Amino acid sequence: MTRFLLIHEPAIRLGAFFGIFAVMALWEALAPRRRQAIGRWKRWPGNLGIVVLDSVFVRLIFPTAAVGVALFATAHGGGLLQAIGVSDGLALVSAVLLLDLAVYLQHVMFHAVPLLWRLHRVHHTDLEFDLTTGARFHPFEIVLSLVIKLGVIAALGAPAVAVLAFEVLLNATSMFNHGNVRLPQRLDGVLRWLLVTPDMHRVHHSWHPHETNSNFGFNLPWWDRLFGTYCAQPQDGQIGMTIGINQFRDPCELRLDRMLWQPFRGPVHSYPINARPERTDGMYKP
Repeated sequence: MTRFLLIHEPAIRLGAFFGIFAVMALWEALAPRRRQAIGRWKRWPGNLGIVVLDSVFVRLIFPTAAVGVALFATAHGGGLLQAIGVSDGLALVSAVLLLDLAVYLQHVMFHAVPLLWRLHRVHHTDLEFDLTTGARFHPFEIVLSLVIKLGVIAALGAPAVAVLAFEVLLNATSMFNHGNVRLPQRLDGVLRWLLVTPDMHRVHHSWHPHETNSNFGFNLPWWDRLFGTYCAQPQDGQIGMTIGINQFRDPCELRLDRMLWQPFRGPVHSYPINARPERTDGMYKP
């Protein structure tokens, strides 16, 4: 199993990515939730370009990445789950849940610390919301996120199978909950108790700061409800809401070169969690 995971982990993740991407892209074309004023041809080159750049960057810096750290930790008997001697099945479930909690807490941290928000706001400056938004992250944020994740994996002693399952699950749910897809209202109401739905996560991409600082979950919705960061619906409605933040609203900012330079430009405005109160129109209150 160890050798299999080391050899086939990239192929498993890549196959899952392309398969889910194709399904979500078709779904968006057949049943879109919102009409998009800015077409894919303007947005997708930058969004997909940064995905390729992120992937190359991570593979150069961390060749074995998360699964490799998990294999090393379990082989040497390190980590919390190893220390308390839980069964293999419980270790797998616990690792997936705790890794998801770690991603939630990390996401909150990237909204709370102004320097980290500079990196993370690249994800929020997309002017539309679709499956490619779910992979639009600055390379520096990707590397920093991976360092944090590797630390959590080592501290837990998470099984390699659990780490691979979590990585595939997180990738899939990120594309799903960023999808510009339409779900029946009743189905959405039931699903969002088990999984972050597109309508739930879209609130997080509203330009109103109090909505941007809500619904941080990528996979499981329970953390937002547990920690009081859940917001059921945007104040302007799912169709009427404005996507993005009040900076970098020129469509030229959707270019890859402009996205890469965004963390180093402009002030840290009103969106960090500890910022001053905002006006209800989403603009900065001096």
